[in-house]
Order: sequence, then C-alpha cells, then structure tokens
Amino acid sequence: MTNLHAEPALDQPYYGATIGAAVRRFFKKYATFTGRASRSEYWWWVLAGGIVSFVLSMLILATGAARMGSDGVWQVQGGPGVIFVVLTAIWSLAIFIPQLALVVRRLHDSNRSGFWIFIYFVPLAGPIILFVFMLLGSKPEGARFDR
Repeated sequence: MTNLHAEPALDQPYYGATIGAAVRRFFKKYATFTGRASRSEYWWWVLAGGIVSFVLSMLILATGAARMGSDGVWQVQGGPGVIFVVLTAIWSLAIFIPQLALVVRRLHDSNRSGFWIFIYFVPLAGPIILFVFMLLGSKPEGARFDR
C-alpha cells in the first residue's frame, strides 16, 4: 500500500507542500535550477524566509544597531546589536542563490523559461510581472524542465 501523503522526490514539484516541507526542500535544492517548484513550495518559503528577515530587522532596530542618519542614510552603530547586522548579512547571502533557484523552478512549473527572472530588472513593471508569474498555476507542459 502506498502512502498518498508521501513527499515526492526532490526532482518533482510538491503540490500541497507544508511550510516545513517547503523550507526543507528550499535548502536541499540549494542551487538546483532545473525542475519545478509548486506554488505552495514557493509561497511557504516566502512566508518563512520573510519572517526570519523581519525578526532579524526588528532585532537590529530594537538594539539600536542601525538607525537613520540626518542625511537619510541608514548607519550601523556600535554595540552588541551589531551581531544582528552581521547575522542579517549572513542570512541574506545564504539565501540569495537558493532564492534565485526557487524562482527559476517556479517559472518552470508555469511552463516559462528561467530566463524570465531577468524581467525583474525592467523598471516598475518587471517586478510586478514576475510577481504575477509566481501567482500563476502549474501547467503540465512545465514537465519539460524536469531532468
């Protein structure tokens, strides 16, 4: 008897993924730009990653490690709160490549080439278009990106 709720292989999208499964798959597929990622895999990661980033940012502000200078530019202050600035920098670097890979896999799931990620750099409209692409449903034709 097969388990209908078993997690699919890493080379397959996980439709109906839980937040825990989405986070695990995000890190297990760290630099995997082939294959597909379901909407649930993508959006659960966006939520989880966003929460971590938000908490780190609030810790920076709460400890006074950074503040806006009189010239309108954020400045890092001294003190023990600087550790949160360093942790935020490490976190941002650690998730940069896997975030790109996840977006490319999500584009694949909607049957779009990963090169569509570059539309982000089109002023104003680009990020909006990419956001809409992340919202669109899966297409069976996206299986062509599986390997």
